Amino acid sequence: MSERSIRRGEMPKATVLPAEAPVAKPRKRRFGLSLRVLLMATGVGALAELLIYVPSLSSHRMSWLSDRIAAANVAGLVLDASPTHAVSEELATRLLQGVGARAIVIRDGEASRLLSMETMPETVAYTVDLRTDTQLHEIYGAFRTMVIPTSDPIRIVDHGSDGFDVVEVLVSEKPLRDSMVAFSMTLLLWSLLVAAAATAVVFALLQQTIVRPVGRLAGNLIAYAAQPDDVSRIIVPTRRTDEIGDAEVALARTERALADELREKRRLAELGLSVSKINHELRNLLATAQLLGDRLGDGGDPNTRRLAPRLVATLDRAVRFCEATLAYGRATERHPQRRLTLIAPILAELPDIGALAVGNTVLVTTEAPSGMQVCADPEQLSRALHNLVRNAVQACDREAAPSVPGVVRIVAEREGGVGSGRVVIRVSDNGPGLPYRVRQNLFTPFKGSASGGAGLGLAIAYELIELNGGSLSLERSEQGTTFRIDLPDVAPNRPRAA
Repeated sequence: MSERSIRRGEMPKATVLPAEAPVAKPRKRRFGLSLRVLLMATGVGALAELLIYVPSLSSHRMSWLSDRIAAANVAGLVLDASPTHAVSEELATRLLQGVGARAIVIRDGEASRLLSMETMPETVAYTVDLRTDTQLHEIYGAFRTMVIPTSDPIRIVDHGSDGFDVVEVLVSEKPLRDSMVAFSMTLLLWSLLVAAAATAVVFALLQQTIVRPVGRLAGNLIAYAAQPDDVSRIIVPTRRTDEIGDAEVALARTERALADELREKRRLAELGLSVSKINHELRNLLATAQLLGDRLGDGGDPNTRRLAPRLVATLDRAVRFCEATLAYGRATERHPQRRLTLIAPILAELPDIGALAVGNTVLVTTEAPSGMQVCADPEQLSRALHNLVRNAVQACDREAAPSVPGVVRIVAEREGGVGSGRVVIRVSDNGPGLPYRVRQNLFTPFKGSASGGAGLGLAIAYELIELNGGSLSLERSEQGTTFRIDLPDVAPNRPRAA
């Protein structure tokens, strides 16, 4: 609001606060942690059962085949014990039934003996050589027996017992497969029982040691997020000494700090509202005081006319302080739209600020190479430069002698190529310089003023330059004050200053 509107007694416009962002609703939970742990434990149990089942089934098959060879060795001993190496048809049938074979061949050196009650088949489905088969062959054979059964006989070959070199047995595959199926059913039943018991134990342990504590953490987070200023919802850590215990302690510390900060911010918000109301009423009072000051200045008393301008100037500073306080508390800088833009149009607006000087003439000059571009948000850069130049003009206007005009110089130069370099802008004046106490809090709001103002111009300029990826600093100078702005074409990857 301008000084003229204040003198007319106009009321300031009400500040419209932005609406609060909607709180995100919690997502619908499809699978809880308990169910996931149960499925994981079941999957691990099933995998363990599979790893046990395959070699167990292969071992059972090999035992069955080895039993046939052992029985065939016994039959060979019976044949060898016969004087004529021949047996009756009844004994041969009993021997073959005992072995469960269709034919038995015993080889001893060059001699071979055959025990069979039927014509030997011309082909067999496959041969199992127990002398050379490896573990992989055994697993493959078990898989083939279970998945690809055959009606043709299979041949089993192994070393013979004492007195025999090789024993061969011709058997049907069906009894072998039936035995493997029965073994699989028994193994599956016991494996399911063991897996179920192991899964239940693992699930109970995980539920007690992990799922419930994590659920407690999640529940506390949800409850605390719903009302973070309620200190009764801060989690109470347990006595656990593992990672979950550390998480509980860290969460409690974070929630306690957040609750304290929220209470502090709430008090600050209430204080800010009170300050805004005080400023509003104070501006109305100052408007009346300004009117009275103007009338005193028009009076006939010389002392009154001499003191009236000082009174008006003091009231003007108070009004500007109120306006700056309200503006700073209300403003929220938008995200900058950085782009390469000509700097000449931005600098062309600055010389007019010299006309704001009241007591002395202040000359504002600008220097920049023709066609130079700067990577920044044009509006925000212009605002930052306006604040710096206005402060420089005020400093020259307040301190410069009438015979020495104040001068403010704005010099822009490029370092490096476009796109990979940076632009350096210096704002210097021939004023009295800054005292030490001001330098200590130069960019701090309400503390960096040397002219009795609110001290917000430098703070706002500093924030705007930081938003554009640059830096604002005070340079050492022999006379007056010089501020340096560095704006790189590519913003450095660094956190913003608080």
